[in-house]
Amino acid sequence: MAKKILTDERYEKKLQELQAELCLLQRFVRTQGLRVVVVFEGRDAAGKGGVIKRITERVSPRVFRVVALPAPNEREKSQLYMQRYLSHMPAAGEVILFDRSWYNRAGVEKVMGFCTKDEYETFLDNTPSFEQYLVEAGIILIKYFFDVSAKEQEKRFRKRLEDPRRQWKLSPMDVESYQRWHDYTEAYDRMIRATDSKHAPWYRVMADNKKKARLNCISHLLSLIDYERIPFEAPDLGKRNKRKKGMPKDIWFRNKVKEIY
Repeated sequence: MAKKILTDERYEKKLQELQAELCLLQRFVRTQGLRVVVVFEGRDAAGKGGVIKRITERVSPRVFRVVALPAPNEREKSQLYMQRYLSHMPAAGEVILFDRSWYNRAGVEKVMGFCTKDEYETFLDNTPSFEQYLVEAGIILIKYFFDVSAKEQEKRFRKRLEDPRRQWKLSPMDVESYQRWHDYTEAYDRMIRATDSKHAPWYRVMADNKKKARLNCISHLLSLIDYERIPFEAPDLGKRNKRKKGMPKDIWFRNKVKEIY
């Protein structure tokens, strides 16, 4: 059967449906005290940030929390490698979305020489056990790798060069990832082979088409968590209290924003 063409209208309609389901998932996560970790890895300009944005648009930031850590400082470099990630693991009723994660060691750190060969090999050897520990502790762990073709990545990088609204997205590391495409392919291939496990499998998201990738990823995410549709219990708004004598009718401000629209 031929796939339907994904028009803008059909995309928006389906996205709204999936976001409504994410709200239902959120309610279930909170009431059941689930702890969920979703790892987003992939090539630069593959659309990880775009799907994270769509996941979090209509849910509570107190439940769905995005973690995007900067490069480690000197103190963090002296700690156990996994230490700064462990501090961001979810409490009951939380979903943590890692925009890049501990897998930096097997990707950018490996390719750019930011870690030693021993540190790299130790990471690949120990990560399956680390993730098994998380799962056995009751965390639902889901790992996505967003992938794009070399041609599509170049197209997106050139858009960033030309569009002032996107230029902030193009970092020196992005340029390196463009130039070292095959080095990253080799590093990611070994990373996936070494850390894909029964308890924490990798899921590849083909992302040459951003909109399809977003819908496919969110649909898949929802399918992996067995959640119930808990009915919304609408509160009774009741009535506003009456203004007492001497109370101001409105809030006083010395300055206000000019209404030009």
